[in-house]
Parts: sequence; C-alpha cells; structure tokens
Amino acid sequence: QLVESGGGLVQVGDSLRLSCAASRRSFSRYTMAWFRQAPGKEREFVAGITSSGQSTEYVDSVEGRFTVSRDNVGNTAHLQMHSLKPEDTAVYYCASTFLIMPKSPNDYHTWGQGVQVTVSS
Repeated sequence: QLVESGGGLVQVGDSLRLSCAASRRSFSRYTMAWFRQAPGKEREFVAGITSSGQSTEYVDSVEGRFTVSRDNVGNTAHLQMHSLKPEDTAVYYCASTFLIMPKSPNDYHTWGQGVQVTVSS
C-alpha cells in the first residue's frame, strides 16, 4: 500500500514536497515513480528512482525543477517540486514496480490514492 501526502494549493513559483509512505517491508526492492494526471489528459510519468536510489529520471518539463528521492530505511519516497507552474496542476500519484524505470503506468502494480496539486497564477 502506498499513501501520498503533501499536496495543496500554491502560487506560481512556490515549492511543494510530496511524500509517499509504503507499508511493504520490501520497499527497497522496487523502482518508485511519480505520475500525474490533469483533467482530460492521460496519466504521465513525472519522475522515477531506482530501488537503490542511484538512478533517477524526469520528464523534460520538470527537469531541473523537481527532485525525486527515497529513504529505504523509512520506506518513503519524496518529490520535491520547485518553481511550480500552472501546467503542473494535476493529481499526483506515486507507484511502484519491480521493473527498472518504465514510463508506462501499465507497468506499475501498486498505486497510491493520489494528491491534488494546484498551482494558481
């Protein structure tokens, strides 16, 4: 089970930190990723981090503004978001997979409930 927290309503240029708490003791075996889905749009890969935390990937639109991290002792993953833009507005989900950094949501087997991030101009 994955549980996200940290969403909210912010202004353009603000920062937010999303957290994802995992209940599985095998958390350190999974690639973790953040996806987002805006109204009327498909769910898209935002950022991912391999099980060891050594490799990360980002969608081009957030590169340099977002940072994904994980704590394999505390069984948590985080998405630090800076310089937020209105186009970042979406429901953000964390997800896990045994695969190595897939970008398709179909390759992730466990999902959180999602948190709303709204960036107001």
